[in-house]
Amino acid sequence: MKKLVSILATAALFASCAAPETATPDYAALVNPKIGSGGHGHVFVGANVPFGMTQVGPTSITQEWDWCSGYHDSENSVIGFSHTHLSGTGCGDLFDVTLMPVTGEVPYGRGRLGDYTTGFWSEADREKEVVEPGYYSVPLTRYNITAEMTATERGGLHRYTFPASDQAAIILDLVHGGCFDRPEDLYAEAVGNNRVVGRRHSWGWSNNQKVYFVIEFSKPFEKFEPIGEENWYYRIHFNTEEGEQIGVKVALSSTSPEGAELNFNAEVANIDFDTARSEARRKWNDEFAKFTIEGATDAQKEIFYTAIYHMYVAPSLFSDVDGTYRGADNEIHANPGHDTYTTFSLWDTYRTKLPLMTITHPERMDDVVNTMINICDEQGFLPIWHLWGWDNGCMVGSPGIIAVSDAVAKGVEGIDAERAWGAIKTSYMHDIRGGRYRKQYGFMPNDLQGESIAHDMEFAIADAAALEVAQLLDKTEDAAYLEKRSHSWLNYFDPTTGFVRGKSSKGEWREDFNPYNASRIANEYCEGNAWQYTWLVPHDLDLLVECFGGVDKTIERLDELFTTDSKMEGEDVTPDISGLIGQYVHGNEPSHHIIYFYTMLGEPWKAADRLKEVMDTMYSTEVDGLSGNEDVGQMSAWYIMTTYGFYPVEPATGKYVLGAPQVDAATLRVAGGEFKVIREGYSETNRYVQSVELNGEPLNRNYITHDEIIAGGELKFIMGSDKSVWY
Repeated sequence: MKKLVSILATAALFASCAAPETATPDYAALVNPKIGSGGHGHVFVGANVPFGMTQVGPTSITQEWDWCSGYHDSENSVIGFSHTHLSGTGCGDLFDVTLMPVTGEVPYGRGRLGDYTTGFWSEADREKEVVEPGYYSVPLTRYNITAEMTATERGGLHRYTFPASDQAAIILDLVHGGCFDRPEDLYAEAVGNNRVVGRRHSWGWSNNQKVYFVIEFSKPFEKFEPIGEENWYYRIHFNTEEGEQIGVKVALSSTSPEGAELNFNAEVANIDFDTARSEARRKWNDEFAKFTIEGATDAQKEIFYTAIYHMYVAPSLFSDVDGTYRGADNEIHANPGHDTYTTFSLWDTYRTKLPLMTITHPERMDDVVNTMINICDEQGFLPIWHLWGWDNGCMVGSPGIIAVSDAVAKGVEGIDAERAWGAIKTSYMHDIRGGRYRKQYGFMPNDLQGESIAHDMEFAIADAAALEVAQLLDKTEDAAYLEKRSHSWLNYFDPTTGFVRGKSSKGEWREDFNPYNASRIANEYCEGNAWQYTWLVPHDLDLLVECFGGVDKTIERLDELFTTDSKMEGEDVTPDISGLIGQYVHGNEPSHHIIYFYTMLGEPWKAADRLKEVMDTMYSTEVDGLSGNEDVGQMSAWYIMTTYGFYPVEPATGKYVLGAPQVDAATLRVAGGEFKVIREGYSETNRYVQSVELNGEPLNRNYITHDEIIAGGELKFIMGSDKSVWY
């Protein structure tokens, strides 16, 4: 069945390609949104548009770790269709404003699997489920109701097909959010006989989250009935005929009821369901059209375009249509002159996804970065993990510094570099997250700061990225300070073990050192161990080579990373450590740059082999087709960049280290037109780069620059069987 779907999708694409030149091919036919909905992928399954505030889709009973998005392929319960979801995260929240169509009297509650007497949940018929970019549909077997939904940027449209019933209803559920969510202030009221307005305030991974909503029904309801003393559920009564469809339009806002009304009138009031569905698909196809590949297998096409789809679930719009937004200070701010965004999983996305957006979405990336600078003004430091108005501080280091520095150093238009520098400096000089210890000791001691090595090494990368901006703006004194501090990780390198190792404020090494120890408890690393973190120096490979005693010994150690035992020792080892080749961990971000070190060390053929191995074994078309959490698009961004044959190893330098392209031809739409990558002479035996040409001239270096890419042109890789160095 899977093969048939793929064949039909490919046929649909080629049929659309025969349309007039003005028509955008239907790349959406190649997308399989359920890749990553099993295993530990945690992807959103439902309807949305690129970068939209709303993600409209099913929410399940289960609230365990693998249900962070509200959906997992392993079970088919539905408690309703919520309007906000996360995608690929390692923690859960949202699932705001849930609608559930029912018939008959029902118990009110989330319920327990297998027991309809405990709640209004239903099993979903996954055999008849339809999941496409911008559209979702599934039959609810308990009620014989088919639910459909599509989305706009700030709204959701539902269409429910009912059986004949004088006890039909749509339940508005405001209590059930996602995983750690705890409701605080819930309210809804009827306005006339076809509209409901209200709010949902909650605490969780995003504290003090505020959602306002407007809901309008295509048919007048018979009764609006609050359920229970605390009114957390509202039953909206209808009488229905067999096959009757009831449409529901919803708009959200983080600012106010007036904001929700404004968004409603602008986006959903005057559009019907089918038109909205078509528009959502068109918006996705416009995004897919920025990326084209040739000479790829059907599986590669499916994974590739699904990766683009998963990348652009977020960052998510957070401002109303008039630009008003809720700030990180919990105040309402007027239009700052740009769209405001949220859902910044920055520890993940600074590595590949956001750098890719500087190439493909410069017109949106300036808004993203200006949002981050505003957040710094509002909360006192650049964002770490901003979610619906609240920075949950998840993960380590100060990744917002890296993301902002990268965009500024690349000259993304629309960003005030001096204002950005103010936010960068404020953040790297801040005392939070162990920053005061770096200023006092020059590193983070393990007796004073938890996950000390992970925090410090990420801060060192941030310092190196900030250094690029300081040099660009002639901040000489700041540059000298940052250059020195960017090497703070050297305090951890223990030449007797050859690993980075915990050190105390007294300068004493951790005694019970074990490079395989990945315990969450009493550990200096975050979701990893010494094997991975010793290589977390994308900005400082030359110094790491000195630590190992030369290039040859460094390559030996790098080889060992991929061939040593894959064991993880210690207490409560996190399942985030997944997708292992030896101790290389593709399922988690600190390893994502490491393979490209082979190119930088002069053995690019080893990079070619390892990259192909990861592409072939860590990504597939199955529901468990990701080796770890999607992490708001980072896992997919790595696949996309590697397909093109280059990768942003060193943040904010504007350099992309060359690997080996994975298809015969691939094009990016860029500011200067098109940038095309050609793979010439490839076969299974001829899989190594022999030479590289940029616009017909030999490229005798192992990287290409940001400016060269966005100018447009052609990068040609000539492939062969020799394991050699072309630069």
